[in-house]
Amino acid sequence: MEANSQSRVKGFAAAGAIIVWLSLALQFYVIIQNRIAPVPETIVRFFSYYTVLSNLLIAICFTAIAFKGIQETGNFFARPNTLTATAVYICIVALTYNIILRFQWSPHGLARVCDELLHLIVPVLYVIFWLAFVPKQSIKWKHILPWAIYPLVYLAYTLLRGPYASWYPYPFIDVAVHGYHKVLFNSAMVCVVFVVFSVIFIGISKMMAKRPA
Repeated sequence: MEANSQSRVKGFAAAGAIIVWLSLALQFYVIIQNRIAPVPETIVRFFSYYTVLSNLLIAICFTAIAFKGIQETGNFFARPNTLTATAVYICIVALTYNIILRFQWSPHGLARVCDELLHLIVPVLYVIFWLAFVPKQSIKWKHILPWAIYPLVYLAYTLLRGPYASWYPYPFIDVAVHGYHKVLFNSAMVCVVFVVFSVIFIGISKMMAKRPA
């Protein structure tokens, strides 16, 4: 990237990093203030939300780019492949929450602010960043499989910890309520959505990569 373009990328990333880190800090404050479990368990639960982990990944990516810019090699969190996978993850957050979960509760005050930031504003901001600045030439169809590692590990962790903690972060994967058959079906549907979004982002990458510079 030329100097002016790299400067814009770093500036956008720096602003994005501030927004996401602040959003996560506010969400952490809210969950601690409204905890229904001991503080250690509440902290574990905070980091057991796919939304929090995905936004945390965005915060790390933005921070890495703000310092060093986007890199084809080098910092893992500044690579186009990682940045594209992150776009897929945060789109799943936004879609799942705004279609399935949004109408199951009514947050108020600071909780509502955090809710909108993490589930709507940050996803939109990040996708705009991806469209505008992330190089697309190195994004390949073969990347879908490694991209799936994070959501699959998250699902395994959630299902293994759930019975032990008697707590699940999202109602559609609550085995105590729905049983494993229904939860595995719901999880499979989310996996389908993951594949669909991966195909969409790779398809967009290939179309944009073909545009003349």
